[in-house]
Amino acid sequence: MTSLHKKIWLLAMVVLFIMVAIWTSLTYYNYRMQNQYNEILERYLLMNELTNMSQQIITDLNNYLLTPSLDNLETLTVSKENILSTKQKISNFRNDQNDFVLTNYEHLIDSLVDSTNRSLMLQTKQDSEDYLEAFSEATRISKYISEVTLTLIDKELKTYDNFYRETIERSEELRMLGIWMLLLITMLLLLATYWLSQRITQPVQKLTQAAIELSKGRFDLKVEVDSNDEISFLAKMFDRMRININNYLVEIQQKSQLEHELQKSKLLLQESQLISLQSQINPHFLYNTLNILSKKAYLEGSEETSDLLVSVSDLLRYNLNRLDKSTTLLEEVNVLQQYIAIQKARFTDRLQFSMDIEKEYLDVQIPRFILQPIVENAVIHAVEPEEEGGQIWFRVLNKEKFILIEVEDHGPGMSDEKIQQILAGKSNDEEGYSTGIGMSNVVNRLRLFYGKGDVLDVESAIGKGTKVVLKIPIKGRGERDNESFNR
Repeated sequence: MTSLHKKIWLLAMVVLFIMVAIWTSLTYYNYRMQNQYNEILERYLLMNELTNMSQQIITDLNNYLLTPSLDNLETLTVSKENILSTKQKISNFRNDQNDFVLTNYEHLIDSLVDSTNRSLMLQTKQDSEDYLEAFSEATRISKYISEVTLTLIDKELKTYDNFYRETIERSEELRMLGIWMLLLITMLLLLATYWLSQRITQPVQKLTQAAIELSKGRFDLKVEVDSNDEISFLAKMFDRMRININNYLVEIQQKSQLEHELQKSKLLLQESQLISLQSQINPHFLYNTLNILSKKAYLEGSEETSDLLVSVSDLLRYNLNRLDKSTTLLEEVNVLQQYIAIQKARFTDRLQFSMDIEKEYLDVQIPRFILQPIVENAVIHAVEPEEEGGQIWFRVLNKEKFILIEVEDHGPGMSDEKIQQILAGKSNDEEGYSTGIGMSNVVNRLRLFYGKGDVLDVESAIGKGTKVVLKIPIKGRGERDNESFNR
């Protein structure tokens, strides 16, 4: 993660690098110019020094000729050595333009030294005319050296005239370069400052806008900052806080909805129980009476009548239980068989009922009075209106994590509008004759019990029969919803 501290240091390093680069370029340029100036100045100084040395040799030679002493001789010797060493330095300035003149110049210096030495030698032999002539020649050579020096200096001035002019032009170019470099640095600094400020202010603006939207209750807007620094980390924490608040609000809404559904289920159960009670006349009295009649019929040898009365009695006893209590699929199937036994006594061969059950899943918990009202609806619409009766199939099938319960008939079927009313739990069809519980009540209680909307499906078409399919979870959700249902 690149921190803001690193970004600021990066900007400072960029500025420092540009300044160092400019300073290095200017220093190198000035260094070159200074070396060239020093070289030219050294040429002039050495030439002028040679002129002075040649004159000094004449002076020292004259002093020695007038006063031949060891001190004067030593002074003259030093002057000769100096001019010879200086001549070697002059040779380093040789180029194509001054080669000929400089060669003559060096020869003049050698001639001056030779004339001086010859004058000393002749003076030692006491040949006054000859050493004076040698002295005069040395004097002429010294004057000629002065003239040649001026010639060399003039030639050097002409040689470096272009250099001087180029130096002036370079100075002007350097001044313009400085101006352009100043403008360039200013532009770069402005761009770098703008870039850095954008990298800092844009994420802050996004966070500010996100805070404004959050204050308005909009928790669905994701906060995205790609600056990869402390602000990005702050944005991630802010977005996580938004998600947590949103989840908390969703949880509150779900709890509120669950409480509403629970209240609705209580009202629905109370309504179902009231309908059931209204359809009964002293149910406990009837239950006891049916038991007495069943025993009496059995004693009289009418076993079929006795069995029928037992089925009615058991169905009535089951009906007396509270609807807000769950039961097993096995118990619901038993009640369904008792109901079918009663209906077979009524319709005889007109009612054909087939069962196909995978018995290992009969311990699954389901709400009470779910199967019997569905089968009763099939009896009412598919068997009772038909003179030849009808056939009903009841199946319990395993589908991995679910159990499919199917109730199918070959009745008149129903329209899509009617199917949608049933699935919406708003069916206006008449309620069941035996329990007072209709299809809409069954649908609503199933959805409340399992907490799912797709627990029931209806497949039907006009003239092609009807199939009601229940999709019952085997584990997990049904047990938790059962606890909520019981509350």
